Amino acid sequence: MKPIYRKFLLLTIWFICITHVMNAQSDSGKIHIIMFGAHPDDCDEKAGGTAALFAQMGYAVKFVSVTNGDAGHQTLKGPELAKRRYAETQEAARRLGITYDVLDHHDGLLMPTLEVRLEIIKKIREWNADIVMAPRPNDYHPDHRYTGVLVQDAAYMVAVPNIAPETPASAKNPVFLYFEDHFQRPNPFRPDIAVDITDTYARKISGLDAHVSQMYEWLPWIGGYLVEVPESKEDRIKWLSKRTAGTINPQTRASLVKWYGKEKADKVKYAEAFEICEYGAQPNDERIRKLFPMLGN
Repeated sequence: MKPIYRKFLLLTIWFICITHVMNAQSDSGKIHIIMFGAHPDDCDEKAGGTAALFAQMGYAVKFVSVTNGDAGHQTLKGPELAKRRYAETQEAARRLGITYDVLDHHDGLLMPTLEVRLEIIKKIREWNADIVMAPRPNDYHPDHRYTGVLVQDAAYMVAVPNIAPETPASAKNPVFLYFEDHFQRPNPFRPDIAVDITDTYARKISGLDAHVSQMYEWLPWIGGYLVEVPESKEDRIKWLSKRTAGTINPQTRASLVKWYGKEKADKVKYAEAFEICEYGAQPNDERIRKLFPMLGN
């Protein structure tokens, strides 16, 4: 057999094997969720409780940080900081029961390039994602904005075989969702889906607690409240839990009522909300309940 034909045959066998594995995962009923954040603690803040719920149910969850976080600290920087933050992601992953990837792009310098878009397309395909989450592309931080743009740009392309052909195209277009934010322009966030995370809120806080460089050092320093951070581990977790809690706004509460019923919704202490992106699959309520089995019936 000529080398060129041998190579073609091997590539064909590889493609069939990969497709078989992906189809087997899909047929197993296991929901695959992938979340993209700009920095190594972003997904944890926006959806750590929901991720923990999915993980408890046996579903596959992956967080992806699009930058390595090598600028987010007042004293550390570069490879030393990136190494520390990567270690924090792996500890957070262990606590939440998920997988955590970190792409090697510099913090604060992210651009929505074709190269990064292709990386994101590959990540979505390799995970055989049913749900993809990311920030909206309007935010105070350019890395957040461009992460939102990059994931939006991937939304259609994940199903196009001729784009990044070395990774088999998705057999389905996933549902793309935005994390909640508080920015009003050009459009305010719309909580299409609201998840009760009361039972996994402590796990969310545990995951955030793993990001020591951020929760207790950098964010308090840049935010001007470093003096508030307690010294002991136990006091820090209590402090972080209280600071992270926030309040459930009326729009999210109304979404909880829709999905859980008023009686249960009124008892929800902590929630995470998501908006459906127009660029991916457009699920009806029945499909949303299948993708989010924790929602009330």
